[in-house]
Amino acid sequence: MIFGTHDAATLEQFRDVSSRAVRSALMADGHVGYVMPIGGVAAYRGKVSVVGVGFDIACGNAAIRTDLHVRALGGPHRRGQIADAIFETVSFGIGRKNRSGDAPVDHPLFADDAWHAVAVSHRHELREKARSQLGTVGAGNHYVDVFADEHDTVWVGVHFGSRGFGHTVASNFIALSQGLSWGTRAREVEVLLPVAEPLGHDYWQLMTLAGRYAYAGREWVVRKVVELLGGRELELVHNHHNFCWVEEVEGPDGPERMNVIRKGATPAFPGQMGFVGGSMGDDAVILRGATSPEAREIQGRALHSTVHGAGRVLSRTAAKGKIRKGKVLRAPEVDPEEMRRWLDQKGVVLRGGDLDEAPQVYRRLDDVLAAQGATVEVVHRLRPLIVCMASGDTYDPYMD
Repeated sequence: MIFGTHDAATLEQFRDVSSRAVRSALMADGHVGYVMPIGGVAAYRGKVSVVGVGFDIACGNAAIRTDLHVRALGGPHRRGQIADAIFETVSFGIGRKNRSGDAPVDHPLFADDAWHAVAVSHRHELREKARSQLGTVGAGNHYVDVFADEHDTVWVGVHFGSRGFGHTVASNFIALSQGLSWGTRAREVEVLLPVAEPLGHDYWQLMTLAGRYAYAGREWVVRKVVELLGGRELELVHNHHNFCWVEEVEGPDGPERMNVIRKGATPAFPGQMGFVGGSMGDDAVILRGATSPEAREIQGRALHSTVHGAGRVLSRTAAKGKIRKGKVLRAPEVDPEEMRRWLDQKGVVLRGGDLDEAPQVYRRLDDVLAAQGATVEVVHRLRPLIVCMASGDTYDPYMD
């Protein structure tokens, strides 16, 4: 099942993945990824694809509805001070360590038996990397945003994943799946690992642990920002969108349990809540899987999934251009003044970010949601007030 319209390269990746999957779907925000397109969903019998789940294992979104009214944020000057406070408290960028004394470095996940799936020679180093980066946001398209909904209630939203821990697990199991050793750089190819066999079992344990890690990090950050605002948490909406779940899927001979990989796709079972961002200059939404009986058939064809964002239409290089040794090799396709006018018109206070995350780089979220048809229902519209991202010159290999 394909939602929306896509370029030829994205469709070719989807057809390739679909040739090995039992069931598959492509969301309307889809675009080219590593082997499997972003926005792709694939169901397998008893197997998991490491490259399908991706490098940013358990990347996802979390949003909290607070008890604050937008008046509590004041005008542009006060919002700028809040943005500065977020930047001073939360760590953005590659390889950063959490600077806060109350970071959850003693979370029970660090004592989980899943760490034994990593060889003793690498276990301590990986665990300490994970410990130091828990609650850091990263770079690229990862963010902390402050929003107001249609009732002028303040929400805080975040987007990031399992940081260097997840990236290390993914890159090394891609190597191991090709018969190479831990620490070897390997080509991004799809190898389907049976989860009942040792390598697939070990990957599944560490993927699951990365999921716990990402949940803990996002919840710490989003709650920390709510605390900075002086608010209280009333509601939490939280989902992975780069992960593999065991779910009931309609197979050729009826329903059966399968491993469902969503790579840049949000789970959307009937009534399930989700937070989906647009861009630094567009509304985000809180949505839920449609609950009407008429939607069940198309929801099944979508593998109970929906978009995870608006979807890129320009690559990072196309947006920012390319300069080497002072020579312009490719002119940027996004005008910085146009980006600034867009944000000013929307009243967005921006810290960090760059042309490769400009609103012009993305589809409009309303368009991709419309292309998803009756699968989801919008519960709240969130207009961005404060957007915090890593500086534009920060490279981050851990982003989705």
